[in-house]
Amino acid sequence: MDLKIDPIQMHLLEELTGLHEIPVGAYNIRSNGKGIARGSSANIEIEPRDDGQGINIRIKPGTKHESVHIPVVMSEAGLTDVVYNDFYIGEGADVTIIAGCGIHNGGNKDSQHDGIHRFFIGENARIRYVEKHYGSGEGTGERIMNPQTIIEMDKNSYMEMDTAQIKGVDSTKRLTTAKLEEGATLTVMERLMTHGKQYAESEFEVDLNGEGSGAHIVSRSVAKDASNQIFISKIHGNAKCNGHSECDAIIVGDAKISAIPEITADCSDASLIHEAAIGKIAGEQIIKLMTLGLTEAEAEEQIINGFLK
Repeated sequence: MDLKIDPIQMHLLEELTGLHEIPVGAYNIRSNGKGIARGSSANIEIEPRDDGQGINIRIKPGTKHESVHIPVVMSEAGLTDVVYNDFYIGEGADVTIIAGCGIHNGGNKDSQHDGIHRFFIGENARIRYVEKHYGSGEGTGERIMNPQTIIEMDKNSYMEMDTAQIKGVDSTKRLTTAKLEEGATLTVMERLMTHGKQYAESEFEVDLNGEGSGAHIVSRSVAKDASNQIFISKIHGNAKCNGHSECDAIIVGDAKISAIPEITADCSDASLIHEAAIGKIAGEQIIKLMTLGLTEAEAEEQIINGFLK
């Protein structure tokens, strides 16, 4: 069945998820502040919250090789949308969750989406969470996204987060907090690009509470023109654990990037590392590609695209 949304919203949906029609399995599609399509599967139930401001996603224990799509699209200028989504992942489940928000703003009023996602991950469960943010439109109103991700991980669970914001978002504050119990592992890959006068702030705060828990957080970013980025990473080692955060950034033009690490060990067996590197594209990389027939601008774009993959 085809989605009954306008071409602009359809374009946003394709950019976020690659969907051209209602997906197979469990899904919830939100458009301009309202749910427009929803479906559950035998193992994954999606239901509206009692307060009407989001959904609950309940994944049965042992569910394997299924996916959940929960994209948000906005095409009305001047709209502010706040949504709360709670995920309850049963023991031993192994699923992929695809989320994200796309805003098209063709007007002179700001459009804003604040998505608060809470994950309660059961023992031995494995989750891959993909979240993409995208903006378009020639209006003077800003496209604002402020996602929050709150994670509670039970014994020996695993979560992989893949987040991307590559185009069109004027302002964003991204906050991720996580609490990990014994043997739990959190892996994060963040990819971010800003241009013009855009502002982006990413903050991660992870509590490694259980023995054998671990976190690996990597942020790759590119700041162009007069844009501004701040990366904040806080890892607290409260048991025998391993924690690693890394910020690797390219700066172009008059942009600004700050990397602010904080690692705290409350246990002598905690092993925590932070790495950060900020710099411009090396001249020899540009020259090498130009010898292959690319212009300087094309060479720069090629390097940036490869860096953010």
